[in-house]
Amino acid sequence: MARFDNTVVVITGGASGIGEATTRALVSEGGRAVIADLQEDLGHALAEELGDAVRFHRTDVTREADIEAAVALALSEFGSVTGMVNSAGIVGAIGSIMDASADAFDQTMAILARGVFLGIKHGARAMRNNGGAIVSLASTAGIVGGQGPHVYTMAKHGVIGITRSAASELAGYGIRVNAVAPGGTVTPMTNALGDNIPENTAEFIAEHSPLGIACMPEDIAAAILYLLSDDARYVSGHTLTVDAGLTTAGAAPPPFFSEQSDVVLHGGQRESDKNTGG
Repeated sequence: MARFDNTVVVITGGASGIGEATTRALVSEGGRAVIADLQEDLGHALAEELGDAVRFHRTDVTREADIEAAVALALSEFGSVTGMVNSAGIVGAIGSIMDASADAFDQTMAILARGVFLGIKHGARAMRNNGGAIVSLASTAGIVGGQGPHVYTMAKHGVIGITRSAASELAGYGIRVNAVAPGGTVTPMTNALGDNIPENTAEFIAEHSPLGIACMPEDIAAAILYLLSDDARYVSGHTLTVDAGLTTAGAAPPPFFSEQSDVVLHGGQRESDKNTGG
C-alpha cells in the first residue's frame, strides 16, 4: 500500500505554492484531495491534471460556508475526511505599525487567523467519529519577531496558539492537530515581495539560510505529509519548524565555534590561560 491510501484531505490554498506541492505529494502517495482555493483557473487545471483523485471547490477561507462546503464535497465525493491542511495565506498588511489601517488588519487576520480557525472547526467536525489529522501553516514569524510584517506575525503566533489549544480538546476524538512553521520559501507569495522571478527569490533565500540552500514548497509539503501520516501518530500540539535552523542557530555561527575544541572558558579565561596564570 502507498502511504496515503484511503486518505482524503481538504487543502485550503491547495492550488499554488506550498498548498499545490502538498496536493501533488499527497496524490503521488495514493491520497485523495479537495483543493479549496479562490484561484479558479489554477484549481481546475491542477484537479484536471491529477485526475480522479482530486476535486476543486472555489473557497474563500474567510467565509465559513465556503469551508463547510469544501469539507462536504470531500465527504460526498470520497466518503470521508481524514485530514485537513490549512495552507491558504497572504502577506497582508505591511509597513509601520504606526501607519497600518484597521481595515488592512481585519483583512489580514480574516485570512490568516479566522481561516485557520474555521478549517480546524469544520475539519474536526468531519473527523470526530473516526479520528484524523489537521495541519496548519504557521511561520517562523510566529516564533520570533522580525521575520514578517506585524499583522502577519500576530496571526501566525495565533496559528500556533490555536494548534496547541485545539490539540488539547480534539485528542479525545483521536484527532491530532499540528502546525508547520516554514522559513522563507520559494512560492508565488514570496516571489511577489521581490521581482516575481523565482530564481532570484531562491538565490536571496539561499544567501540568508544557515544551510546555504533555498527552501522549496516540496520541503514544506514533506513536513506536512509527515504530520498527516501514521508516522506521526503520537505527535500532536506540535509546531514543526522548517527553517534550516534560522530560529535556533541564527544565520552565522558564533566565533567561538571556530576555537580549538580542547579549550574551555572559565569566567572569560581559557582553560590554558587559567592554568598558567596568563
